[in-house]
This record gives sequence, structure tokens and C-alpha cells, in this order.
Amino acid sequence: MSTALERGRELTKRLNPDLEQILDDRYGALLPDFAESLIEWAYGRHYARPGLDLKTRQLCTIAALTALGGQTGPQLKINIEHTLAAGASRTEIVEAIWQMAVYGGLPAAINGLNAAMDVFAEDDRSAA
Repeated sequence: MSTALERGRELTKRLNPDLEQILDDRYGALLPDFAESLIEWAYGRHYARPGLDLKTRQLCTIAALTALGGQTGPQLKINIEHTLAAGASRTEIVEAIWQMAVYGGLPAAINGLNAAMDVFAEDDRSAA
């Protein structure tokens, strides 16, 4: 097992302990090893790098996914969840999304805000 895969698995334990299994259940039959590859490459080689703390990396991810627009909705929602798990506040998340109105346009920012509202509402329901 590569060191990057180990780092990725350690990191996803903090953000979403079931992520690798969820990905494997969804994509494993179609693309074997997809889940392991994503955990190793994205989380073990990128998110685990030194230089930025995890919360900042997650806020950057939210900003990028927001600016890319509505087609990234599912990924945006999961990364909003991860950003909360990394210690960001709802205000920080909303501000990162809103900042993207300048770069991705108002429709992209509105889609991002809608995604955040959905995640926050689900989080509130789970907490109740």
C-alpha cells in the first residue's frame, strides 16, 4: 500500500469515514479500484499536502466547485460536508460561495448557496 493511500485514508477518516466504501459501492462494478485511486490521488497526494491547512483546502474546493457551476452540485454538497468536518463555520462556507459570484457569476453562486442550504438543513435534521 502506498504512503499516499495511507495518508488519504487517514484524512478521509476525519472528513467522511465511509467515503471509500460509498465510492466503491457506487462505482466499483463499473470501474474497479476507482475508490482507492480517488482516495490516494485526491486526498493522499493533494489534500494531505503541507502548506495549507485542511479547512483552507476545503474552502478552496468549495470555491472552485461553485465557480464551475451547477453541474458540480453533488460534489459541492459532499465537499460542504467535508468542510464542516474540517472545522469551517457555516458563515465561512457561505462567504466562500458568495465570493464566487464575482468569478463564476450569480447563477453559479446561487446554485452554491442552494447546495449549502440543503447540506445545512440535512445537518440540522440529523442533529435534532
